[in-house]
Amino acid sequence: MSDNFPPDQRGPAPEDGTRRSFMKQAGGILGLALAPPFISKAERLTALSRKVEGVSEMQLKVNGTVRTIRAEPRVTLLDALREHLDLTGSKKGCDLGQCGACTVLIDGRRVNSCLTLAVMAQGKEVTTIEGLAKNDELHPLQTAFIKHDGFQCGYCTSGQIMSGVACINEGHASSDDQCREWMSGNLCRCGAYPNIVAAVREVAGNKS
Repeated sequence: MSDNFPPDQRGPAPEDGTRRSFMKQAGGILGLALAPPFISKAERLTALSRKVEGVSEMQLKVNGTVRTIRAEPRVTLLDALREHLDLTGSKKGCDLGQCGACTVLIDGRRVNSCLTLAVMAQGKEVTTIEGLAKNDELHPLQTAFIKHDGFQCGYCTSGQIMSGVACINEGHASSDDQCREWMSGNLCRCGAYPNIVAAVREVAGNKS
């Protein structure tokens, strides 16, 4: 349309002449920005900690062992466990505290680690799914989950087991209905709820 105007009244043209070329260039730049660097995970975390102000050192006692990490104060306990300590049993599902896949125990109480800051866990005992088994002996609830086929895809299983352990210790598994109520914060997309309840109830019954 600008061809209908004299040359001195036409708007400025893109440097390479077309909007499509501009979009290609922009897309290329974005792709480079999002492409993973060809360096190790440890090197990426080290480089990041050097650039971000406020990175501090914190100590977390996880599964009986004190571990030291360097991270921003805003890092969640879930990310600290998965990204800094390589404890990936706790899963990131919704990351909003709604699915329970990230459930861990802090001083024996179940929490959603995606909603808990790592700094809040300092000086406390954090237990993850990796810390339940003793040497080669599974926790009774882990054994019961296998016996009752309490998992299908397995993504929610670690959170279900951690919540189940706390539920039993709290005395909230004396009936099927009570177990369902107190574990209602743990979702299973595969629908293995009857088997999960059966596993929890069996261990609760053996403990009483």
